[in-house]
Amino acid sequence: VLLGTPIAVFGAFLAVYLRHMDVSVYVQIGLIMLIGLAAKNAILIVEFVKTGYDTEGLSAVDAALQGARIRLRPILMTAFAFILGCVPLWVATGSGAVSRQVLGTAVIGGMLAATCIAIFIIPVSFSFIQHLIHGKEPPARTPLHEKESQPKEKSPPQADPPMAETADN
Repeated sequence: VLLGTPIAVFGAFLAVYLRHMDVSVYVQIGLIMLIGLAAKNAILIVEFVKTGYDTEGLSAVDAALQGARIRLRPILMTAFAFILGCVPLWVATGSGAVSRQVLGTAVIGGMLAATCIAIFIIPVSFSFIQHLIHGKEPPARTPLHEKESQPKEKSPPQADPPMAETADN
């Protein structure tokens, strides 16, 4: 999960460097925010990947692909909503505009990098780490859906109780 945060930090520093700005306390505040957002996105991906790997019995690669596919749209929607919400900071004018521009540049650059790069790195790193831990063979486990699909002993069918005749007949 924490492998995605350096990507966000790198993107923030790259954006600040490309706009020829200085690293200030505003960049540091933006970095704290970026670390939280990048970790949140990675947690969302890993949560679904781990569910597919542990409970559904998928291989690490298949679980990584499925988890990334499921969480791609929600992560992109929240990331780009955040980025577009920070555009006014990036293009700020007036008094104190430089501090807002620096903060906007750092968070937009870091979030773009975290979204565009880490969304691919996190599933790959999950499958790589699982490969290192378990080798080529996934650990022996019984998936939940196999437990549920095993036939249960059926009880003999119950006969319908006889209908009582009413006095109206």
